[in-house]
Amino acid sequence: MVGVTDDEPVTEQPDTRQLDELLDDIYHGQERISQADIYRRAVAAELPAELLSRIAALPQGEYAVDEAADLLGGTVS
Repeated sequence: MVGVTDDEPVTEQPDTRQLDELLDDIYHGQERISQADIYRRAVAAELPAELLSRIAALPQGEYAVDEAADLLGGTVS
């Protein structure tokens, strides 16, 4: 039987720290960024599939950091 470590989340929700870090990084000096640009940067940052799916599901358009965080489940504001 495999034991659970502190590094493995027990919940079904993916760890959003990577998402928060990505949004902090890509929105630095930017007011709005397109869904496509967010997705490209997330793929390049090798975010988990669960988070990539969330980003891919966003409607096309541009988002402010707080809008993106709210829609994606992050905590950046």
